[in-house]
Amino acid sequence: MQRFDNAREAALALRPDDPVYCFRPQVLKTDARRFMEMFPGRTAYAVKTNGEPIVLKALAEAGVTVFDVASPGEFAAVRAVSPNAEMLYMHPVKAQSHIRLALEEYGIRVVAIDHEDEITKLTRVVRALDIDPGAITVFVRVQTKGHAAYELSKKFGAGPANAVELAERLNRTGYKVGLCFHVGSQIEDPDTYERALASADWVRNRLTFDLAGLDVGGGFPAEYGHDPNRKAVEMPSLGQIMSRLSGDLTEYGFADMPLVAEPGRVIVARCLSLIVRVLMRKGRRLYINDGIWASLSDSWTGKITLPARFIPDPAIRNRNGSEKNIVPFKVCGATCDSVDILSRPFWLPETVDTGDWIEIGHIGAYSLSLRTRFNGFYPDTFVEIATPFDEGDAPQGFASLETMAD
Repeated sequence: MQRFDNAREAALALRPDDPVYCFRPQVLKTDARRFMEMFPGRTAYAVKTNGEPIVLKALAEAGVTVFDVASPGEFAAVRAVSPNAEMLYMHPVKAQSHIRLALEEYGIRVVAIDHEDEITKLTRVVRALDIDPGAITVFVRVQTKGHAAYELSKKFGAGPANAVELAERLNRTGYKVGLCFHVGSQIEDPDTYERALASADWVRNRLTFDLAGLDVGGGFPAEYGHDPNRKAVEMPSLGQIMSRLSGDLTEYGFADMPLVAEPGRVIVARCLSLIVRVLMRKGRRLYINDGIWASLSDSWTGKITLPARFIPDPAIRNRNGSEKNIVPFKVCGATCDSVDILSRPFWLPETVDTGDWIEIGHIGAYSLSLRTRFNGFYPDTFVEIATPFDEGDAPQGFASLETMAD
């Protein structure tokens, strides 16, 4: 992997026509260690957020020893970079063959369920493999509601009363039993965890046995950009969330039991940026070589504001306007699909033109996991960058919440 001090240096040296991922391993390691130091339990990185080998390897080097996995592909990815890592199979709905693979080939001993059918599948495999149920910890996922950019309780989670029934059945069968929940991705309200803990406490108080642990899931927000023409939304900082969460865990009596968190976005968001090239400028529209089917799916949903930095091509000698005049551009992706348009415009110098580059920051979470091969476009070029995106020249603009006319 080629190494550069910053993305501008990489763009001018490579002059890429295809998107280039700028990987910052030291930023990733710093953010991972920061989370592990602040959370009062074990940190299980959510592989779904970004399962690239270079990312998993850097996390292992940073001291991450536990990974939240959801599929055989993720089992193999973790094992390839960290042979001794512990894996928690926290996807609530699993194929029976995948359960067997997890238990038999990968030695996984922690799983999650939210329905009686999942208990039946698990128990069939446990009995077929002659495994002592007491060697397996099963977390019952409790349905919760909160305020997050992406709600995750519409699909998974048992209602509190049903969670009691599931937990009691598991205990009678001989499993160790814990509770878990997931408040969503990119939470917006620090009270969210308190409400989830109240539901977990309700379930615990109706059980006839002691819990083996509590998994608080993910949801911890990453820092992104903001619209320069609007008042910045006040997102809770990680420190504020951790302080509040620690207090709530103590208040509800969970602080003294084994705790697990499944962070993803908050750990990997800042470690990657993306260099894209302007393929064409059409008035106030910019057509770039990436889009919603590749690295910028978060910009399609309109939930996330990604910061953008202008990298002018020095070969363009004549420009119209002033680079100090920042204006909004609607951004269109590379594919031939008319849907491939970012939901928020980018604010950039009015001098931007065909052939220039743009560095889009904080795309480490989900961008690589969700990219497709639609139309044959599949960005897969990486360089290593020494300087964090937030350092050096400030980004000229941010994705905007405003709606623009065509």
